[in-house]
Amino acid sequence: MRTWTLRGTTTSYVVGVPDHGQWAQLVAWGPHDGLAPVVVAGTEHFVPRADVEPLEYAVRGIRYTVPVDLVVSGPGGSDELRPTLTNSTQPPQRLELEFVDEVRAVRIVLHYRMVGDVVERWVAVRNDGPDELVLHRHDSAGFVVPGGNTVKYLWGEWNSEFQQASVTLPRGRFTIGSAQGITGHSYSPYLVVDDDVAYGVQLAWSGSWEMSADVDTTGLVRIQAGRTSSSLGITLKPGGTWVSPKAVGACSAEGTDGLARVIHDYERAASRKRVPKVLYNSWFATEFEIRADHQLELARRAAGIGVETFVVDDGWFVGRSDDTGGLGDWEVDPAKFPGGLDAFIGQLKEIGLDFGLWVEPESVSPTSQLAREHPEWILRTPGRDPILIRNQLLLDLSRDDVAEFIWSTLDRLLSTYDISYLKWDANRPRLDSGDQRRDLDGRVVGNLYRILEKLRDRHPEVSVEGCAGGGARVDLAMASRVDTLWPSDNTAPLDRLRIQEGFRTGFAPHLMSSWVTDAEGTHDGRERSFDFRFHVAMAGVLGIGADLSRWTDDQLKTAARHIEQYKGFRELIAESKVYGLSAGVQYVGADRSVVFLWETGDGNMRGTLPTRPRQVPLAGVDPAKNYRVGNETYPGSYLLQVGIPFDGPADSHCLVVEQLD
Repeated sequence: MRTWTLRGTTTSYVVGVPDHGQWAQLVAWGPHDGLAPVVVAGTEHFVPRADVEPLEYAVRGIRYTVPVDLVVSGPGGSDELRPTLTNSTQPPQRLELEFVDEVRAVRIVLHYRMVGDVVERWVAVRNDGPDELVLHRHDSAGFVVPGGNTVKYLWGEWNSEFQQASVTLPRGRFTIGSAQGITGHSYSPYLVVDDDVAYGVQLAWSGSWEMSADVDTTGLVRIQAGRTSSSLGITLKPGGTWVSPKAVGACSAEGTDGLARVIHDYERAASRKRVPKVLYNSWFATEFEIRADHQLELARRAAGIGVETFVVDDGWFVGRSDDTGGLGDWEVDPAKFPGGLDAFIGQLKEIGLDFGLWVEPESVSPTSQLAREHPEWILRTPGRDPILIRNQLLLDLSRDDVAEFIWSTLDRLLSTYDISYLKWDANRPRLDSGDQRRDLDGRVVGNLYRILEKLRDRHPEVSVEGCAGGGARVDLAMASRVDTLWPSDNTAPLDRLRIQEGFRTGFAPHLMSSWVTDAEGTHDGRERSFDFRFHVAMAGVLGIGADLSRWTDDQLKTAARHIEQYKGFRELIAESKVYGLSAGVQYVGADRSVVFLWETGDGNMRGTLPTRPRQVPLAGVDPAKNYRVGNETYPGSYLLQVGIPFDGPADSHCLVVEQLD
């Protein structure tokens, strides 16, 4: 067998092709010092050998009785390929393996790239023959996991995203995905196999997708990740090439917490480095009832507590008095801004605030002028009325003229007005099937990515927040194209804490937009302190969304104190290594840490019963160094083994741990 090794920071990924050249398979994957080969012993019966080997990419025609990653049919009716290796190249930290089926003239290139300890994988399929082909299944990759059979995943719904769960598979198949044309609230495209070494696989795709974990009869786990296959498949014309989205795999000997740190490093490397500014969003204070004078009153209060960016949310444009109209007609409403938006932005600048704006460019209201002028732009199944959800329809972003309209609208707004922050929302799924012969999902998502990339190129000073009715479009592809992501519309303290804990298992804190509001819990409505709400939001990218006109002077003073403290360590939050603690989370930098502790249970908070004082051990500190925590000094070894006290009446703490020597 010929082998190739991709060596990461602490882990290695080894791929092999047997002498017959019919497939690539995993040889080993894991930490450098514990790299064990994946070997299948014994003789197969009633099945071909490929059905029991740890294949990297399984093609129908090589594999038959177990799941495959690629199924291609031609005009003759056959859906089988039998490609063999024809070429391999290995530039630094990369690998390309080229397989060709001579009978069908199909070329399949497996692409690999090692980034840190993350393996990026994708496939390119080229039709070199004279006949049109159809891709019926088209996964990005199959990741064989060397050990374990407990699969962890993130599930949810609107207002309750990123809930953590697990399933143990002695044998069989577990599948999650989205058929909504968007990443979705229901599941996150991320599966983890937790054992002595934790392995995780994510898919970088913002349309419909599917991921499966399959435990075969030998006990080996294999995770498939890719776009959802449509009923008509994807047409590949002669000379055409189809390229899959990326799937990424990572592993860590430090368990799921360490796996999260590996993925955070990968996401930071793909992001723009920016100091996150504290923003205020006026939605909860005003909803659609926007008046420039009231917005300015809120802005003055926000500036007074240290906010840096003021964001006007939904309702600023013509025809938008409620959620039944206006989408698509992106012109400033003169009744709401009688002096014009420029004048309002100028007033914000005078009080020291940048300006941000909410948009939902992919949607259209049926009563809008845009819908009347361009009914052909509305996504619909041919011969059917379009599906109305939340009183809105979708533009057919698979059309290049629609993509140009969305781009030119955003470009006009950003070129006309001094906008430094754009909140891009998407409040409904894509359910109309459109013309499936055009690969609707691929064209829509591809045009979305191109618009976001052009925004970054033409307006690099503008920060973009990705939002989709909460966390319905959180994935690696969006994480590399926007600056922050909105995990959920649920901002109640205990609910939000649980959502953020799940979010951080797969997505870095610099992406996690989090607001302080006065919202009551959807699932857990127990009261928590004003400090608790701030500490939850300070654990990500801090924003304020409450009606500041209702906050007392004492609350405003407390808010100002928290915001000032946050500004002192916000870069550390964005760039540090994150460790989960028994009662909170720790962000570890080069010479200091920030620790958040939360009381989430009923507890003995008033001290009316005898209990032992709680100590929370820390992580990531040097046992040979000394550290200051508040007014106390502790040896690092003590902080690691015993920890810091968490008792008294307070239901949360934010502590800075500073190295002294």
